Amino acid sequence: MSIQITFPDGNVKSYDAPPTGLSIAQGISPGLAKKAALIKLDGELYDLTRPIERSAAIEIVTRDKPEVLDVIRHDAAHVLAQAVQELFPGTQITFGPSTDVGFYYDFARSEPFSESDLEVIEARMRDIVKRDLPITREVWPREQVIEFFEKSGEKFKAEWVSEGIAAGEEISIYRQGQDWLDMCRGPHLASTAKLGTAFKLTKVSGAYWRGDANNAQLQRIYGVAFATDDELKAYLKMVEEAEKRDHRKLAKQLDLFHQQEEAPGMVFWHPKGWAIWQAVEQYVRGVYRRSGYQEVRGPQIMDVSLWKRSGHWDNYQENMFFTESEKRTYAVKPMNCPGHVQIYNAGLRSYRDLPIRYGEFGGCHRNEPSGGLHGIMRVRAFTQDDGHIFCTPEQVEGEVTAFHQQAMKVYADFGFDTIAVKLALRPDKRLGTEEAWDHAENSLRAALRAAGVEWEELPGEGAFYGPKIEYHMKDSIGRSWQVGTMQFDPMMPERLDAEYVDEHSQKRRPIMLHRAIVGSMERFIGILIEHHAGAMPLWLAPVQAVVAPIVSDADGYATEVCEALKDAGLRADTDLRNEKINYKIREHSVHKVPVIVVVGRKEAEEKTVTLRRLGVEYQKTMPLAEAIALLSADAKAPA
Repeated sequence: MSIQITFPDGNVKSYDAPPTGLSIAQGISPGLAKKAALIKLDGELYDLTRPIERSAAIEIVTRDKPEVLDVIRHDAAHVLAQAVQELFPGTQITFGPSTDVGFYYDFARSEPFSESDLEVIEARMRDIVKRDLPITREVWPREQVIEFFEKSGEKFKAEWVSEGIAAGEEISIYRQGQDWLDMCRGPHLASTAKLGTAFKLTKVSGAYWRGDANNAQLQRIYGVAFATDDELKAYLKMVEEAEKRDHRKLAKQLDLFHQQEEAPGMVFWHPKGWAIWQAVEQYVRGVYRRSGYQEVRGPQIMDVSLWKRSGHWDNYQENMFFTESEKRTYAVKPMNCPGHVQIYNAGLRSYRDLPIRYGEFGGCHRNEPSGGLHGIMRVRAFTQDDGHIFCTPEQVEGEVTAFHQQAMKVYADFGFDTIAVKLALRPDKRLGTEEAWDHAENSLRAALRAAGVEWEELPGEGAFYGPKIEYHMKDSIGRSWQVGTMQFDPMMPERLDAEYVDEHSQKRRPIMLHRAIVGSMERFIGILIEHHAGAMPLWLAPVQAVVAPIVSDADGYATEVCEALKDAGLRADTDLRNEKINYKIREHSVHKVPVIVVVGRKEAEEKTVTLRRLGVEYQKTMPLAEAIALLSADAKAPA
């Protein structure tokens, strides 16, 4: 049978015997064959050395293409598994997928892996790469796979096939050389040498078989992998910098907040940390005010009947906390939206009233798994800069466009200038009809087009009640954080009976837009701390200025200067300790105080001050009144 291969330029070539992607690439040019990593067959990634047994459209995929990176990481997981089994005979393998930055593999072994084992394993991985073992694909019947793994002592693999794969189904097996194999869907690169050297093992942790704590405990080895050594070096440098900027370490160093076991996933804010919180909140409150939002406040707990009507009970209850009183069950709110609908419903609404915009710094609680908690980045108790817009369908585009402009201004004011916009589409578990989802998704697309925005679409990642626009911002070391969101929701007004009277005196359902710019206040402040490495801009700094006298004779004047700064609205303090001025300057620099105001006998006599800025070599002496005016202007929050 002749096999017809269609090339990207439209040309078609016939083959009497099944070709491989490699042989096709060699037929085009030796250079292309050398660069080739995979092929796409009718748009699906395919092994370079696997025979093509049907007519299809082909595209040669070279190593520098983004889609190859996931395969490189999956190959690294297989090489890791082979290295472990060579070094530690009797270790059972389970599964090892790629991740966003690398890979991991879960192992069953009686002895624990140590951190020192990682170096040995990584060295063996590099040896396997040097061996240039061919990676070949075979197809086995299900029964043969079970028999092989049972005889090999691989009970986890055998169990997975026995329970998860139907009788008669064929399974793909990938060999690395002759002596090691794994069950895998693929695709993979042509040999272990194609993996390259841009990988590193990073840590060992615990895991459970099939992710269930009731099952056997496994050991998970993590690694990172990239297409080039330069990309690996850049990533490791970023990780090193991220460790220095870890908000938990900086919080302790700068006395911002702490967390403890008695309140898992919750935060004890110290005065300096709460000062940052207040600066962020007051800034966002100004955005509310200037953008036509009315600030509201809803109850912290509400009867479960409301959460059943809203859809949260069916779609979100595993993430909620509950409490009981007088034979009634209440839910601690995980979201503010049902409460805002109740405020909307408290009065009769006309189309002339719309849009109505509510904003709330709403405290929420979500029952996050303990293993997923991370400092203040992921918590169980948090506050959102939450807002909801009730509008007509015709008003959606204008509201989304206006929100986009607000959000971009806010991110710029906090020091973020690289923002990616993504559109999260219908998830598997959702409310509403397909037609309603089509309308909702297309409405958000139209609004983004009207705002002149380029966006990426994320299938399956929308909320259960509607699609959402997500704002992902890059920090100063290149990490991406998802913060703001704009969500289209026709479902909750329907379920909670929100209405307005249109121009024809007919009752209509409003569209509800859920919006947040910074999202979780806790998480956003954690991002800010790491982005600025604790050295906050003057307007956000918990202590904006410390007045430090050179000699004790100037203590009185230092106190006078500090009071004048406070009267001008600055967060100021004095350092009257009997220490040398260089010691004081060094210590307050370590604590990231943006301005140190130095005074001595001369300054006291002349009513001047000397300003030292954090990270700036020079210092400047000026009259006190001029210094207060300058610092007051610099410390003002962006408008």
